[in-house]
Amino acid sequence: MLEWLTEIDKALFLFMNMALANPVFDFVMPLLTSDTNLRVLYGLAMVVLLIKGDARVRWLVLVSALVLTATDQISSSVLKPWIARPRPCHVMEQIHLLVGCGGGRSMPSSHAANALGQAALFSLATPQVRWYLWAFAGGVAFSRVFVGVHYPGDVLAGTALGIAVGGLAAWGFAQAWRRWEQRRKHVAADSKRLREGPDGQDRY
Repeated sequence: MLEWLTEIDKALFLFMNMALANPVFDFVMPLLTSDTNLRVLYGLAMVVLLIKGDARVRWLVLVSALVLTATDQISSSVLKPWIARPRPCHVMEQIHLLVGCGGGRSMPSSHAANALGQAALFSLATPQVRWYLWAFAGGVAFSRVFVGVHYPGDVLAGTALGIAVGGLAAWGFAQAWRRWEQRRKHVAADSKRLREGPDGQDRY
């Protein structure tokens, strides 16, 4: 069963990496998958949210950083060494390799885990932008296969990890924020009652 799945994974890789190759994707995908580009884009997005967002969004930026740390470390430092799957560019010849192969292991894709973790977090917390987030994260995940450094199975594993971590963080953040809002309203109501006194008239 495992060998059969591995062969399907390789066949899908060759289709996505070789058969879908075209000049437009050959130019776009290396840019989309670049670590430097993704870090700069993420940093700029977080700065904009800190400047333009309200208190809830600013706290969400902190949660975002925690999610990114979790998805990156779980995929790179825990799962990759444990699974120890070689990258396709290490074991397959004559593939359409568009970036450096890298020396790390293949499963799961950290790029997919990180991108989908952020998409899950922000799409649940800010639904109005969810389609843009999922489209961008999906493009990042696809780019890892297209440029020749990951199998589709690696991307699926990273996607599952990212959605699990990001979704759990979004749920936890929503619960914590709801409780904080309720507590704030109770404090405001108590303060108003103390200010007005028993006769309902404002003392100040």
